[in-house]
Amino acid sequence: MKFTHDQKRVLVTGGAGFLGSHLCDRLISAGHDVLCVDNFYTGSKANVDGLLGHPRFELMRHDVTFPLYVEVDRIFNLACPASPIHYQQDPVQTTKTSVHGAINMLGLAKRLRARILQASTSEVYGDPEIHPQVEGYWGRVNPIGIRSCYDEGKRCAETLFFDYWRQHQLEIKVMRIFNTYGPRMHPNDGRVVSNFIVQALQGEPITIYGDGSQTRSFCYVDDLIEGMLRLMDSPADLTGPINIGNPSEYTMLELAETVLRLVGGTSKIEFRPLPSDDPRQRQPDISLARADLGWEPRVGLEDGLKETIAYFRHRLQA
Repeated sequence: MKFTHDQKRVLVTGGAGFLGSHLCDRLISAGHDVLCVDNFYTGSKANVDGLLGHPRFELMRHDVTFPLYVEVDRIFNLACPASPIHYQQDPVQTTKTSVHGAINMLGLAKRLRARILQASTSEVYGDPEIHPQVEGYWGRVNPIGIRSCYDEGKRCAETLFFDYWRQHQLEIKVMRIFNTYGPRMHPNDGRVVSNFIVQALQGEPITIYGDGSQTRSFCYVDDLIEGMLRLMDSPADLTGPINIGNPSEYTMLELAETVLRLVGGTSKIEFRPLPSDDPRQRQPDISLARADLGWEPRVGLEDGLKETIAYFRHRLQA
């Protein structure tokens, strides 16, 4: 296969995770060399099985809280547990991953003069007072709550990225990721889409926390990765932060009913108390992504859920 002069060596931290593995697939398909780095805390070698043995793919076990000495052209920093169940298991390590990981990857990017993208999160907005959330909103975050290790860790990482940009003229990209779902989600990560699907497939009650009126916006993974790649390839002066997510908003009750209809079976809906600091609303304003990247999601919720259900059905039967 012949490659163009645009072929690059790309580092993906958290590359064996849900989003990272899909990103590695796209980068390999585009003709790049990919170094996938993961400590396998939540990532899995199974997610990159299809790439193992590929001549342009390399897998390295490494924790980003320690420095990494490699030669690359671009860096996607995705390393960090992203679901409450996982990041609350070891909150100190979660904060270290976000903060020390950002420092180490920014240091590497500075040495190499490599462009670097930070996978940030809609959680930087906390429990928002404005709706939908625009990038200029500073957020409403509890700094000492059970979600703070993730929320504040990601906020600090954004601070570091912009300080490196101002102080060292580093080429940075900051992407705020809203709820994303699709194949390769961890079945026990506590996220609402995987929870509902697994419960429905196993005939268990569908557990809704609160009264089910809280809303989320769900972006299919293929759309999300397309937005990430477009941001990385955008002009150098487009630093972000930029929201990438699906602005279509659904209540938890609507999502549960849709999953039940698509899966079938006999599961019933069961209501439980709302966890601490759980946001009531979460919806991205993607005006900037539309204007600056020409990006918007294309996969509807039902189509994306069908793909995700098929993945979990196969995984649970394996």
